[in-house]
Amino acid sequence: MATPNQQLAAFVERSGLSNSELARRVKSAAHDTGRPHINPDASTVRRWILEGRIPRRPVPGILADVLSDALKYRVTSYELGLGESPAEDRSLLYSRDYAVTVETVADLGRADVDRRKFLAVAPFAAVAAIGPSRDWLLATLDQSPDPGPHVRLEDVTAVRNMFGEFQKMDIFQGGGSGRLLLAAYMNIHVYPLLRRSQSDDVRRALCEAAAEQTYLLGWMAYDNGEHGTAQRYLIQSLRLAEESKNAPLGAHVLAGMADQATLLGHPEEGLRLAQSGRHGLQGASNACLADLWALEGRALAALGEKKAAAHAVVQSETAAGQVDQATEQEWALFIDPAYLHGEHAMTMRDIGDIAATEEHARRSIDHARMQQRARRGAMSQAALASAHLQRRDLEAAYAAGLRTLSLTRKVKSSRAVEAVADLQKRMQPFGQHRLIADFAERARPVIEAAAA
Repeated sequence: MATPNQQLAAFVERSGLSNSELARRVKSAAHDTGRPHINPDASTVRRWILEGRIPRRPVPGILADVLSDALKYRVTSYELGLGESPAEDRSLLYSRDYAVTVETVADLGRADVDRRKFLAVAPFAAVAAIGPSRDWLLATLDQSPDPGPHVRLEDVTAVRNMFGEFQKMDIFQGGGSGRLLLAAYMNIHVYPLLRRSQSDDVRRALCEAAAEQTYLLGWMAYDNGEHGTAQRYLIQSLRLAEESKNAPLGAHVLAGMADQATLLGHPEEGLRLAQSGRHGLQGASNACLADLWALEGRALAALGEKKAAAHAVVQSETAAGQVDQATEQEWALFIDPAYLHGEHAMTMRDIGDIAATEEHARRSIDHARMQQRARRGAMSQAALASAHLQRRDLEAAYAAGLRTLSLTRKVKSSRAVEAVADLQKRMQPFGQHRLIADFAERARPVIEAAAA
């Protein structure tokens, strides 16, 4: 005799979705992630609920994503009565249990290496960040301000040295370069260390190093356009950062989460994440503060809050002027004029301040050129080109566009490619002008190669 799935029934009722609407949303989510064969209807949903039928993977995970979005908080396939949560589902949760966190991040690393194609299409869930950012902030504010003595252990030093090398690889070659190598290194050398019995001081040091590396994995996935994978790494990095009692590191992770949320069309969530990071930072890192203000500006600009966005840029520049690199942590080294002016250029572009866009873009381009940072240079050249378009200077926009293409070809970065695609879209209102047509023809293979 069939046993109804009362857990699923309760969550569906709580969501307010009809069986038909739930089926439609599952179908839409499946199609968006390249699974057109998943085609449920109202009768399918009734069988899941009344007969307790468990759909094949990845449907349970998609159901969890759809219901989480409707409920505005995260639920897992396990909570829906649909079996054990896979690694990509569990890794969206921010566990209070340190041992569970260790196993979750290790499972995620294995899934990333062993089942990369499946994990790569895992969707980004905007509501998944609500609980983690809240829990991190509360835990951080409750911590003692005394972080204790710095632990210099040989294995931690080795991990930190590797972090520097992989961070350089990301900055100069793009997130698509070397990420799986980093994931394999973490699986073999770093995550096993977290399972060992250690003193509190040693555990904090290991968690700090592991959080830095896990964040970098997430950032590389983000830069390579694998947003579901990136989000899962970032959430687990945030939990490890809390365990390390390193507030600036946790705020840095929230900055990455804010950047991703805004980029994916959730600026209200990006704004909240950036603000949570600022409140938890407690003045411990001016570089991180400058970054958080910059990302708050990006979110506010996307929301159409022009005055608030401009104010955030001013606050970011004030914090940047107070940075002492000698006291900043290694992960903060990228928060420099090339990066900050690049972010400010895009904020000013979005609020329509042409002169400020040009100024910040040129300053970013100059610094990026000196450092040979092609990804940042490409993104800032695209911002400069958009400012020229606003002035209706097509020749200058075309020239900056060609420089954007040239730099984009040097890195493996979906963000650089997206900058090219965005610029092409901004050029469309100018019709079939010969320069616009030529740029579109040159940009096409770059965009198509990234989509392949």
